[in-house]
Amino acid sequence: MIRQFELVEKVKDYDENVDEALLNRAYVFAMKAHGTQKRASGDPYFLHPLEVAGILTDMKLDGDTIATALLHDVVEDTVATIDEIRELFGSKVAELVDGVTKLSRIELQTESLRQAENFRKFLLAMSNDIRVLLVKLADRCHNMRTLGFIKKDEKRRRIALETLEIYAPLAERIGMHELKDELEHLAFVHLDSEALESIKTRLDFLIQESPDLEKEMVKSLEDLMRDNGIEAKVSGRIKRPYSIWRKMEAQNIPFEQLSDVMAFRIKVKDIPTCYQALGIVHQTNAMVPGRFKDYISTPKPNFYRSIHTTVIGPHKNRLEIQVRTFDMHEEAEIGVAAHWQYKQKAANAEGSQYLWVRELLEILEHTQDPEEFLEHTKLAMFQDKVFCFTPKGELVSLPHGSTTVDFAYAVHTEVGDHCVGAKVNGRMVPLRHRLENGDQVQILTSKGQAPSLRWENFVVTAKARSAIRRHVRHQQHSEYSSLGQTLIEKACRRNGLDYSSQIIDEAARVLNLSDGEMLYALVGQGTLKEEEILRAAFPGFKEDARAEGLPAVHHDWEDMAGGAIPISGIKRESAVYFAECCHPVRGDRIVGIKIPGRGAEIHTIDCSRLSNFDDHPELWLDLRWQDTEEDEAFYTGRLRLEVINERGALAAIAATVSKSGGNISNLEIPERDPEFYVMLIDVEVSDAKHLNDITRALRVSRVISRVDRVLG
Repeated sequence: MIRQFELVEKVKDYDENVDEALLNRAYVFAMKAHGTQKRASGDPYFLHPLEVAGILTDMKLDGDTIATALLHDVVEDTVATIDEIRELFGSKVAELVDGVTKLSRIELQTESLRQAENFRKFLLAMSNDIRVLLVKLADRCHNMRTLGFIKKDEKRRRIALETLEIYAPLAERIGMHELKDELEHLAFVHLDSEALESIKTRLDFLIQESPDLEKEMVKSLEDLMRDNGIEAKVSGRIKRPYSIWRKMEAQNIPFEQLSDVMAFRIKVKDIPTCYQALGIVHQTNAMVPGRFKDYISTPKPNFYRSIHTTVIGPHKNRLEIQVRTFDMHEEAEIGVAAHWQYKQKAANAEGSQYLWVRELLEILEHTQDPEEFLEHTKLAMFQDKVFCFTPKGELVSLPHGSTTVDFAYAVHTEVGDHCVGAKVNGRMVPLRHRLENGDQVQILTSKGQAPSLRWENFVVTAKARSAIRRHVRHQQHSEYSSLGQTLIEKACRRNGLDYSSQIIDEAARVLNLSDGEMLYALVGQGTLKEEEILRAAFPGFKEDARAEGLPAVHHDWEDMAGGAIPISGIKRESAVYFAECCHPVRGDRIVGIKIPGRGAEIHTIDCSRLSNFDDHPELWLDLRWQDTEEDEAFYTGRLRLEVINERGALAAIAATVSKSGGNISNLEIPERDPEFYVMLIDVEVSDAKHLNDITRALRVSRVISRVDRVLG
């Protein structure tokens, strides 16, 4: 165990102005506070904060951070309080200890909701001072080094998975690659020991097959640089087993096809020399096409800078070579810790390196569900990057696999909300088009456009997914509220009761709801019934007998339409949406079925599925199409065709539909035999009359023997 004066001397070696008294007080306070506490290994508990402090001194961090490391568990595990820490060590150390303590509580939670809530608190603390994260990562690193002493296998796996999903990506995001590699390796040991041993065996075989390859290549590169007048330091390293396993899984390739199992680093004095060294390497060794990445001109989001290239080595094997300056190498190894003299700016969340922190804060600001936020956080941290450009040449960094919608939201939330299309390298592409490195992207917008829930099926960035969900939730809430108000008004009229906003506010109070708007939304959603509202608003209310015994289906269309709810602008994610069994189109006689938690489904009046609700008249809604002079929307009707099996039949069908002004949006062939096919086609039309016109045109086609509309 490192002694008190030894710790102080280690810090003084790189920071002669450190507050020695602060470190001495923190050392003694933590040792006394933890007293006789023991860890699972049987060691004195105080050894843990001391080891954490040691890890941070290796990173050459400041006195406040080292003091925080010594004190980071006293509030959680002893009787000490934050106020006591503030009084003895100052407000800055107390703020850091409080931030780390909030994150540490994640490990004590058994419910994912509480875990996610604590992570939200931590992010806010981290955004104020990145040193909170540095202490926590060092804390997690030492805990992982001693994880084997925990007896319960389930607990070990949970902690290892948490490390892999949250802490290792966080370490990578602040550029601490060495720490990230260690965290991933230690987690891999407990999550998949068989895979670990398998990869180790292959690495051992590789080393035995070419035992001197690393030394030969290092000497060869050093000689090459020296002969060309470049002062450089060359080192080699073998990729960590987890990194190898992850690449094999992601690319679905065997170990033998990996090109960067062994990598060599050439460190030089400045950036111009980096490119000079790269040119010399390429002149001497054959380069592998498609394996060149310049992270100096376009740094990674964590500000990682280096040039990566892959060449054919002396034994005809692929070798990765990285070229960087000495400063870049230090940044690549310990990331933000290399900038601990950020003192005022560098580790501040306003810095360019911490754009991702601001993005997470933006998501946090608009995400009400803590579990959803934690999901977005993992999504935002866990992906490789592609670099694209706006038409003005501005660089936009996105996760690998991002679409044009992700790009639009990366530019600005408003741009994403209103995007209708995109041009990539001057060519129109669909919104789900996946971007590649170097693409120039122009987003086309329209004020009338709004995010669709379908977008969530293909976007990959946390910011886009969060914005889409937020907009859809807001839209649904508004529609549920409008539908609920209409239903309550009708229920009041049906029972001879006076409707007013004061009555609704009183009902909301009785039902312990925040306001009448929430009450309307719950009724529209189907969570609350109209009768429950009337009983809360009118004490002693009993439903009017006139409302009882209503027939399930209103056969008199004129009577039904008189008091029906008008509908328009229907989308799948709307509060009122089309059923997928009968595909109603404008002009059909329609009826609504309330679906608890989803709003209401629109069915045609002759849909075969309606018989399932004959015994539940309370679920039925009278609906009608809203009268509008100009309705440019398209509706989708489904037709069943029996088609003669001959060449050109499909072309004839498509031509007939097109000539009639329709569009086939989907086609399915559920039955086929040598003579006839049965086809189901979805046709986009303007209304029921349009669909009937297309049906008649298809019936006279020579290749079609029968056409019917699908209704259930």
